[in-house]
Amino acid sequence: MKRVLHGRVIRPGRAEGEALVSPAPIGFLGGVDPDTGVVLEPGHPLQGQSIAGKVLVFPHGKGSTVGSYTILRLARSGAAPVAMINASSEAITAVGAIIADIPMVDQIDIGQIKSGDRVRVEGDRVEVVAGEE
Repeated sequence: MKRVLHGRVIRPGRAEGEALVSPAPIGFLGGVDPDTGVVLEPGHPLQGQSIAGKVLVFPHGKGSTVGSYTILRLARSGAAPVAMINASSEAITAVGAIIADIPMVDQIDIGQIKSGDRVRVEGDRVEVVAGEE
């Protein structure tokens, strides 16, 4: 089943990949290894999983403004997500997506996306195809 959602463009672009969904906010500085993309934050729902090459779906970012540069480091090391989708973006994640050239959309009902879904981001359009259950 395909669903089409529309949100607000934070960083324009096109990307497609497998969704990795977190119900919890993500703090990039100290919470994600900038060389591997593995979530390090103890107790985080994605702890131990890599965000590299995924469409990363999460409510919003959290933590230090240096998190923006961590997103840039992820991109430079090849460990960044191909796109990011937020329920409600904030400055840290938005700036990170912009400087790292990662397509990003917010104001999306992230509850309609599950890990493993195939997701295409194009401008304000988010196309979701349900993955294997």
